[in-house]
Amino acid sequence: MLFRKHASMVTEQDALPGRLDQQMPVPDQHHVNGNPLVGPWPDGFEVAVVAMGCFWGAERMFWTLDGVYSTFVGYAGGFTPNPTYEETCTGRTGHTEAVGIVFDPDVISYEQILKVFWENHDPTQGMRQGNDIGSQYRSAVFATDDAQLAAIESTRETFQAQLDAKGYGEITTEVGLIDPATTFFYAEPYHQQYLAKNPNGYCGIGGTGVSCPIGIGS
Repeated sequence: MLFRKHASMVTEQDALPGRLDQQMPVPDQHHVNGNPLVGPWPDGFEVAVVAMGCFWGAERMFWTLDGVYSTFVGYAGGFTPNPTYEETCTGRTGHTEAVGIVFDPDVISYEQILKVFWENHDPTQGMRQGNDIGSQYRSAVFATDDAQLAAIESTRETFQAQLDAKGYGEITTEVGLIDPATTFFYAEPYHQQYLAKNPNGYCGIGGTGVSCPIGIGS
């Protein structure tokens, strides 16, 4: 019963209690590029937080991009502090599997990060992504400041128009504000850069085939 699939969102009252003072240990270095997984980050760098189904494949997609300094996976958007993977899989933490992306905006813009996000999963599926069913697989994008929030809303509108033209439904992606230092909870060390350590591992990433024409190079 631990891994029962939950296709609805738990309430804060019914969420697992977690652990306020027991943070997940984090590896010192990114397995692929050797950069840190925890800040402080270089001056001028920004953090993006996205969720697009299983975080293994999503993280790999972003660490390959020019201008991305570091990536890490964890849990966001829910109620349970410092949850485990097993707890998150019950659907009783409220969290979705998320990827943190540290990037240099002089090399890659936040809008370019969002373009990759929108185009490489199906944001119309609600509490699932493909065959992965449950609130922990829901599509979400969390802004770290008001400028990012404005960019999310603008690009969502643009991408919805493209989906409409192709006959897709309404975007169900959760949008919110997040402080990565306090409300993003790192996943277990074995999940970090999982597909670099396990090249033949599962990857559920698959987009709609719809392009999002949003200011590449801006």
